[in-house]
Amino acid sequence: MRDLAFVAFLLAIFGLGLRRPFLLVLAYAYVDIVAPQHLAYYLLNSVPVSMVAASLAIGGWLLFDDKKNLSLAPRQLLMLILLGYAYVTTIYADVPDEAQFKWEWAWKAIFWATFLPLTLRTKLRIEAYLLVVVLAAAAIIIVGGIKTLLSGGGYGALNLMVDNNSGLYEGSQISTVAIALVPIILWLARFGTVFPRDWRVRLFAYCLVFACLLIPVGTEARTGLVCIGVLAVLMLRDVKRRILYISLTALACTAAIPMLPATFTKRMGTISTYQADESASTRLAVWEWTWNYVKENPFGGGFEAYRQNRLRVQVVSKTSTGPTQIVDQQLLEDKGRAYHSSYFEMLGEQGFPGLILFLLLHGIGLLRMEVLRRRYWRDGGEDAWISPLATALQSAQIIYLVGSLFVGIAYQPLVYMLLGVQIGFDTLLGRRARQAVKGGGWTEAASPDRAELATATLRPSSSNSG
Repeated sequence: MRDLAFVAFLLAIFGLGLRRPFLLVLAYAYVDIVAPQHLAYYLLNSVPVSMVAASLAIGGWLLFDDKKNLSLAPRQLLMLILLGYAYVTTIYADVPDEAQFKWEWAWKAIFWATFLPLTLRTKLRIEAYLLVVVLAAAAIIIVGGIKTLLSGGGYGALNLMVDNNSGLYEGSQISTVAIALVPIILWLARFGTVFPRDWRVRLFAYCLVFACLLIPVGTEARTGLVCIGVLAVLMLRDVKRRILYISLTALACTAAIPMLPATFTKRMGTISTYQADESASTRLAVWEWTWNYVKENPFGGGFEAYRQNRLRVQVVSKTSTGPTQIVDQQLLEDKGRAYHSSYFEMLGEQGFPGLILFLLLHGIGLLRMEVLRRRYWRDGGEDAWISPLATALQSAQIIYLVGSLFVGIAYQPLVYMLLGVQIGFDTLLGRRARQAVKGGGWTEAASPDRAELATATLRPSSSNSG
């Protein structure tokens, strides 16, 4: 029955996309995030669902979409350069078979993020895409949140619908992404027009935020705890009563600590005692190996180059027996350990050129969102959504970049989707500003794209602002 439900749902979306092609772009977001082919038992296992969805989306755009004033933003060009460079390093990779396997999914993430801004020509399309991204990720997050409440989870033990420890079904990745999505969830609850902005939408949004906060608890991913701290700090920017916010946050944390699983608090305690933790000590050794490797190979070793490493790690643990402290030192040997950092992932695989492209891509994004955030800070009425969306997208990116310090997710597809939304959002505002200078009108509510998503709405929104 599960297979039939997935097949029926996908056929329905693809069928609707024949009339409203932008729905095919939304369908790809769902397929790439949820990966229904991994959840199905047999009907979708042998079908390249992701490639079918992408081909339909790009074909629909080529045949039917408006291409007036079409142009590529600088960051789209950067992504194309990164894509080409990664292709070259894959050809000359140190471990060619493993590199080819990663290339087969990594190039799709970069290419889709380059293509996506071309389709996001209206505020409604941007909102709809963010909504589908959030709801698709919510399919995983809600399951994880419920299982955490019922069982408490556990490191490597929280089964997120499928026994597949990759992509968003891996604990550290979903922990980082779940927290990064919180600002976007709150923006949709406040400014979304696809669904009516009533108590039901707000209640669902707050419950989903709670589920996002539970994910790091259930997965026991230390990265998730760090991301929650970054989120709490970022939200201070827009809080009017900061002292009250800080007091309530401290009170909530104090009340929550006794209810946390003992295994969670024990694992979080290893953050400050990394020398006694084999995993933390190993990643420091991997980073040192990567730096030494790139000094000899400045252009990197291609995807999966870490598989060549050979490590010797010294683990130090201290125990106290009365006034006596016992220090235990162990020398461990390991090999083929992953980077556990997006920055060292880019450095080891793509060398200094790849790392520079990666930093430029995200650095420009942070800067552009800050410019838009400040430019539209005091705008109200139909433009009230702009500055908060720039803030939400920037906050999501900052949380990802901090989490990426400790997780190798340099090519996480959902994050590249958010980069694509950033570019589309920036391009839309630039196009609107140029039209305003020329004296042309800008009426988002009158856009034909508002009918394009009518099939996906519960009922007409009470607000057409934006």
